[in-house]
Formats: sequence, C-alpha cells, structure tokens
Amino acid sequence: MAKSVDPDKPGRIKQLRMIAQVIKQANPKGLPIVFLSAVGTLAVVIVIGLVTDFLWYSVFLGILAAITVGLVVFGQLAQKAQYSILHGQTGAAAAVLQGMRGNWQVTPAIAVNRDQDLIHLIIGHPGVVLVSEGPGNRVGRMLASEKKRVARVVLGVEIYDIQCGDGEGQVPLAKLQRHIMKLPRNLKKPAVNEVKDRLRSLPKNLPMPKGPMPKGARMPRGPKMR
Repeated sequence: MAKSVDPDKPGRIKQLRMIAQVIKQANPKGLPIVFLSAVGTLAVVIVIGLVTDFLWYSVFLGILAAITVGLVVFGQLAQKAQYSILHGQTGAAAAVLQGMRGNWQVTPAIAVNRDQDLIHLIIGHPGVVLVSEGPGNRVGRMLASEKKRVARVVLGVEIYDIQCGDGEGQVPLAKLQRHIMKLPRNLKKPAVNEVKDRLRSLPKNLPMPKGPMPKGARMPRGPKMR
C-alpha cells in the first residue's frame, strides 16, 4: 500500500535550497566556501592520481571525496547559521535541546518569570537536567527553586543545573548540546523511564512568556552520548 505524501512537507531538494538560503543570509561567503572546499578536495585527489599513475581511479574517488567534504562543510555552516538565527530569541535553548539524539525527554518552560526567563527540564541517562535562559543574576534563584521542587519527586536522582547564555559561568547556545552530552551516565534505560513517570505530573510555573517560542526550529542533530 503506497504511503501518503504530506503536501506541506518540502522535498529533499527544496529543503537543501531553503538551508542554502539560510546560510547565504547568515554568511554571504558560506556557499562559495562549500564550493571551494569540494573543488579543492577533488583537485588534491586528482593530483595524487597523476603522481601515482591512477588518474581515472583517482577521478572517481575524488568526486566521492569532494561530495563528502562539501556536505560536511555545508552541514557545519548550516548549524552555525541556525544558531545565529536562534540566538537571542525566547526559547532558543529549548529548540536546541529538542534536537539532541538519544533517550532524552525535553519539557520546555517548566518555569517562567515576568522577565521571560525560562527553565527547561531534560530527563536522560545523566538524571535530571535543568537549563535556564536569562541573565545569571535573575535565573540563579529560579534554578535553585526548581531544583528543590524536582528533588522532592526524584529522590536520590542526580540533578544538574545549567545556565545557557553569554554571561560569565554560562554555557553558550552553540555549545549547549555538547555540554549536556558530556554529562556522566548515571542511569540505565529502565531508571530513566522511571524518572520520566515520576516527573510526568510535575506542573509548570506560569506565567508564560510574551511572544511565540521558536517552535519547529529544526536544529542539526548533535553528537551521540559516549
């Protein structure tokens, strides 16, 4: 039975064009860098083939290597462009966190204050992770309060608190995924699911922030946890 095609979902070529436009907007030199990196790789491999008398074989390998390098550079520039677009938006950290690979449950905005500072809840192999958005002098008390509230539900489970931002002692948005991925694996999968069940009924602290959060912001998938 044929699968139904979502007419609102763009095709692969259209997605690449959209990403290319994002890269061009964030960095006008981005696409030329992708092209030059691919052409440079092809040229190097062909030169090696000429020296070793394997020209036609090197042309084939060179094309494959050029495509691979071009896609890698394209992906890196796309990630940087998306981070630059999200930077400064309310809920930017939530968009980044929801792009993490692995057995993670992300609950955005479990706590919000009148200044639109946010705290997001993540459950995974490290235990419970609380991530704040906002200036350090404002979110410190919020994090401490949420940590106590969560600790009453998940007794004995490790709770980490991370401030996302550009201030002193905070983790920049572009490094947030990698920072969380490096946390120690304290829980096995059954224990992670148990913690999820415990925190499922944890209410959010309102009011919600003014303006829309960047829903559906497709961040590139981060590295897998070691």
